Amino acid sequence: MNMIEVEDLHVRYGRFEAVKGVSFSLGEGEILGIVGESGSGKSTIAKTLVGLEKASSGRIAIRASSVQMVFQDAVGSLNPRMTVRQALAEALRHGKGRASARTRTPADLLALVGLSEAVLEQYPREMSGGQCQRVSVARALACEPQVLIADEPVSALDVSVQARVLNLLRDLRRELGLSILLIAHDLAVVKNVCDRICVMEKGLFVDVGEASAVFGNPASEYTKRLLAAVPDVARALG
Repeated sequence: MNMIEVEDLHVRYGRFEAVKGVSFSLGEGEILGIVGESGSGKSTIAKTLVGLEKASSGRIAIRASSVQMVFQDAVGSLNPRMTVRQALAEALRHGKGRASARTRTPADLLALVGLSEAVLEQYPREMSGGQCQRVSVARALACEPQVLIADEPVSALDVSVQARVLNLLRDLRRELGLSILLIAHDLAVVKNVCDRICVMEKGLFVDVGEASAVFGNPASEYTKRLLAAVPDVARALG
């Protein structure tokens, strides 16, 4: 079963077309990566799926009961005046329609992302980038989504912290059955995490397939250039 299906999606801003007719699906329990350089249109797709941008044409079918998004700027996405406890409690109130969400606590959410209760009384400015990103993921999980969209979740983190956050997403897929759409700007981020990969250039998909196929036999010169720039995060993921 596909949780999300997108067909011939176009997103235009005046005369500029950011997304030029892409089609893809996200299967149940799948991690799908959309990879491309800044300005390629990948984040526009993510924002369109959650209603932050409007599609100009095309079809979007979302069969998931809940879709949540984790943003690139984890620190900026958290309220600087709220402690972690307050931020997570607020998210739980929004997710209270689900029976299990009514019984969960902020500490329960932190446990899901591998953080201790020690950070509950901290503010975003008092935490590392990796901790803030984990709190952002915990906040997204408060509504018990079936789909998690992660837009450049590790781009501001160093390689070792990137690996920990990406392994967290992989673990959450296994433990919670999440379907995950992972947006990234380099192939290293998605190499050992995603089942399938869509490589995006200038609003179009230039390579689509199983991760092993995209890495082993890239179809486009653009993908080959991205592969040549793969840093050490892939080795850190193991």
